[in-house]
Amino acid sequence: MLNSLLVVGWLSAAIPQVGETAPDFTVKDTAGTTHTLSEMVKKGPVIVAFFPKAFTGGCTKELTAYRDRYKDIEQAQGQVLAFSTDDAETLTRFKTELKAPFLFIPDPDGKVVGAYDVKMPVLTVSKRYTFVVGEDRKVLNVSEGKDAIDVSGAIAACPLRKGGAAKPAAAPAGTTPPTQAAPATK
Repeated sequence: MLNSLLVVGWLSAAIPQVGETAPDFTVKDTAGTTHTLSEMVKKGPVIVAFFPKAFTGGCTKELTAYRDRYKDIEQAQGQVLAFSTDDAETLTRFKTELKAPFLFIPDPDGKVVGAYDVKMPVLTVSKRYTFVVGEDRKVLNVSEGKDAIDVSGAIAACPLRKGGAAKPAAAPAGTTPPTQAAPATK
C-alpha cells in the first residue's frame, strides 16, 4: 500500500518546471525579517535554493559556492534564499559559520518545501533543488541533486533587468557606481 502511495505521489509531482509560475510564499529569515517572493522578483531574479541539512558536506559546499560567487549574483541584481527544514537557531549558526551574505530561511514544518514538491518521502527534509525565479515568478532554471551543488548554472540563469547595462557595468543594488561624475556647477 505504501509503495503505491509513493508511486502515485511521484506521478502527480508538482515540481515547478522552466516556464511555469513558481509558487508564491511569504517567509521569515533567520533574523525574523519577512520576505515575499512576488515582491522580491520585482527587484531582480531570486535563486530559491533548497538544501537538506545544515553542516553537511554537500550543503556546505553548495552554500559556500553561493557565498564565493555572491558578487556575480549582485551584478545581476539577484538574491539568494537558502531554504532548509532546519530550525532558525541551526540555520543562524550555519549562516554565521559560512559568513554568508544572503538569506537563510527556516522551514521546519516543510510548508514551502511542500509547495515546491521537493520534500523527501517520509522525512520532513528537502531534496536538493534550486529554482531561479524571474519576473512574474516565472521559473528560469531548475537544477537538482549534484547539479544543484554547482551554482554556476543558477547564476548564469539570472537575467539582467530590462533596460539594464551590460553585466560588468552594472552596480550592485543600493550603491553608486564609483565612476559617477560630479554634478556640473554654474
